Amino acid sequence: MFERTMENQVLAKRLPVWMTALPYVLLLAFYAPVLSELIWDWAHDDNYSHGFLIPLVSGYLLWKKRNELAAVAHTVDSRGLAVVILGLVLFILGNGAAEYFVVRFSFVVVLFGLTYYLFGRELVKQGWFEFFFLLFMIPIPYVIYFAATFPMQVLASKITVFVLNIIGMGVVRQGNIIHLPGYSLEVAEACSGMRSLVSLLALGALYAYMTQRGFLAKSILFLSTIPIAVIANVFRVFVTSILAYGVSNEVAEEPIHSIMGMSVFVVAFVFLFIEGFILRKLFK
Repeated sequence: MFERTMENQVLAKRLPVWMTALPYVLLLAFYAPVLSELIWDWAHDDNYSHGFLIPLVSGYLLWKKRNELAAVAHTVDSRGLAVVILGLVLFILGNGAAEYFVVRFSFVVVLFGLTYYLFGRELVKQGWFEFFFLLFMIPIPYVIYFAATFPMQVLASKITVFVLNIIGMGVVRQGNIIHLPGYSLEVAEACSGMRSLVSLLALGALYAYMTQRGFLAKSILFLSTIPIAVIANVFRVFVTSILAYGVSNEVAEEPIHSIMGMSVFVVAFVFLFIEGFILRKLFK
């Protein structure tokens, strides 16, 4: 086993740069139609416009730790081939079922497996997050997206109406429509919080990875992004309702409506910063 490992190390060191890069070039060529459609989604679907940034951030993080990656032993590891085969099976199944998410997911799996095969376990242990982070560039299946959107619209409406009635405004909810005195506010699909949730999950993962020390603290902070995103969206709907009633119903129209949407990220990051600070104290 030891001899084989040494042999693999020597083999990896002997590979010229172009031979190391060639499998990645072939991978990109193989997945070119899939990646071009993915980029089209980033450009035309506002829910995933952050997708352009995800590969850049992953690349930057890898570049930052280039010295650590160069220091680990680079070994050809045949276990990586099993991951590549798994990714290719997902590619075939995804194409057979016309399921874009699975096909795009398979690209990240094959990319991870190829790196595992060419450079070994120690390197992918150092760079696992950069591969994981690439998953946030993939739009979730639309059947899941639309199944979650309306319940989130209703949830935001219910909580907002509950709070507004507590402070004595006397409002009535009808589905996802909030009837204020003299004005009706619709919590539309764009106000469901799904759009901000998708973006905040990526930001939460990055923030947890960069600020927390242990895996448990990182996981807690990342998973808490979901309730925090919901709370932040309810805050946005609540403030919009207050302003529409007390100031002008124009706050529910463009462009003020979109500006109000930014408050979701401000509120969410305040919560994330506070929670991150507490977790760093707890998990020293």
